[in-house]
Amino acid sequence: MGFQQGLSGLGAAAKNLDVIGNNVANVNTVGFKGSRAEFADIYASTFGTASNIAGIGAKVTTIAQQFSQGNTTSTNNPLDVAITGNGFFRMQDPTGSISYARNGQFQLDKNGYIVNNGQFLTGWAVDQGTGIFLEGSTPQPIQLQFSNIGARATGASGVTGAGLNLGLNLNAADKVIPAGTAFSSTDPTTYNYSTSATVFDSLGVAHTQTMYFRKQDPAAGGTVGSWDIKYGLDGKDVNANGTLGPQVPAVAKLSTTISFDANGKPVGLPVGGTTFNVTAATLNNGSAGLNFQMYFDKSTQFGSPYNVNTLTQDGYTDGVLTGISVSKEGVVQGRYSNGQSRNVAKVVLSTFTNPQGLQPLGDNRWAESFGSGQPLTNGPGQGNTGFLQAAAVEDSNVDLTSELVNLITAQRNYQANAQTVKAQDTIMQTIVNLR
Repeated sequence: MGFQQGLSGLGAAAKNLDVIGNNVANVNTVGFKGSRAEFADIYASTFGTASNIAGIGAKVTTIAQQFSQGNTTSTNNPLDVAITGNGFFRMQDPTGSISYARNGQFQLDKNGYIVNNGQFLTGWAVDQGTGIFLEGSTPQPIQLQFSNIGARATGASGVTGAGLNLGLNLNAADKVIPAGTAFSSTDPTTYNYSTSATVFDSLGVAHTQTMYFRKQDPAAGGTVGSWDIKYGLDGKDVNANGTLGPQVPAVAKLSTTISFDANGKPVGLPVGGTTFNVTAATLNNGSAGLNFQMYFDKSTQFGSPYNVNTLTQDGYTDGVLTGISVSKEGVVQGRYSNGQSRNVAKVVLSTFTNPQGLQPLGDNRWAESFGSGQPLTNGPGQGNTGFLQAAAVEDSNVDLTSELVNLITAQRNYQANAQTVKAQDTIMQTIVNLR
């Protein structure tokens, strides 16, 4: 039986060499997971005691994949994504078949889908109305939209505080402007300070809104600690009727009064802000005009010099896609030329009770099998899934030094089994030559 043991040992050693060779060949394959050959001995069936049975050789029981974490290498591609921890990217081919991968070398195809080797990366879509991810729904291929995002007029975001928010400090020690001094935007002596903000109409056309602050004269009936605000737009005065510039007959200028208490805090501000309005006919560019609320509740009146602390508004012009980013939680976000960003989707990761039971498909992909169990799909960082690292890839987890040592050991094992066959041949030859 020596030939049988030797042949089985040669077969097992050859399979071990194949496994090691495959590991070495893929030492630079991104997302590759090394394998190892696992062996068992073979005994002949017997009804009696096995204490005097030598056994009939060895066999390969399984080639077990090792899903340990590989090193992470940074790249210059924002679409490269590495998984740090458990989980697999959920991939879908054009026919709808699902596979799983650790290779995060992604690109965009001509239709804006995030792909790898022809497979679409899948994730949860986002409700564009609410901005909420549709978690728990069936993941779908992630697609970026290259069309422009439309403009939004100042004040049209629909959120609390939409419009222009201004926080500044008006110097309490500053001089008052005599009540008899007529305001003129071209004469700096008729107001104390001015500041400007960029606002947008419904077509995304930018306009320069200017605010002029005049401290009221208590001696002429003004209120102590109160300021008048006049307005300008694109170099012209704003009238109370929503027109621009001087009128014939003259009309009142758009004006706002803000007052401060003894502690320098604003008082008596209208709930819902102060309305700024310029009519569509006045702009005469096809937009819906300007109509938004202004909020001065973050303003103060202290003895320190005048300064603007905050100046924000919610409008913007139209924009085109200029870049994308992926957060560690899997949020894919598009960046646009107008400074805006939009959530596109959320990458999902799938885990398995027994990842070694996955069926290898090649191209760094695996398929679900009975032995792996069903996939558990979550967002990165949810459940027992790991996180993502953008602009990075996970290297092969093969340790080249260890594999080369294993190669030497496997080679010696093969030689030893060959020597067993040779020894058995010599014994048989001796028996044949007996006379």
